[in-house]
Amino acid sequence: MRAGEMLMLKRLPPVAFALCVAACSLVSPKFEKPNLYVLSVAMTGGNFLQQNFDVKFRIQNPNDRALPVSGLHAELNIGGDQIASGVSNHAFVVPAFGDSEFDMTITANMAVGLLKLADKLNKHLDSIDYDLIGAVSIDLPFMRNLPFHQNGSLPLNGHPN
Repeated sequence: MRAGEMLMLKRLPPVAFALCVAACSLVSPKFEKPNLYVLSVAMTGGNFLQQNFDVKFRIQNPNDRALPVSGLHAELNIGGDQIASGVSNHAFVVPAFGDSEFDMTITANMAVGLLKLADKLNKHLDSIDYDLIGAVSIDLPFMRNLPFHQNGSLPLNGHPN
């Protein structure tokens, strides 16, 4: 083999890999992030350091195709500190342009949350910021997790913000 042919053979695998990745991205369906809302929270047990809550969520699918969910994980941060998290392996399908409700057990450390709340009250602030972050696992070929991030503020004075 000549030097030119050897050089061409060495370049072939990276070029083939790049073409395969590009082809997969064309085949992979594009999904918009789902919207996740908390509908209700009920304490199911715990102690001073750890509490368990049954949280009912609604997930909305803004896509024109059904969203087969194989699981979900979520984390609640208040004032920059994680105070609650949970996972669910309950599979369900969210219809196209529709919504579904599901329950999930969340484990929380309310002691950290109460310390954050006391700190904000001492500073005479009207609200405390929260972040709900996580990802929905999709059961489709070539799909990754669909992350979500919602934030807002919880009123400390009894008036919604």
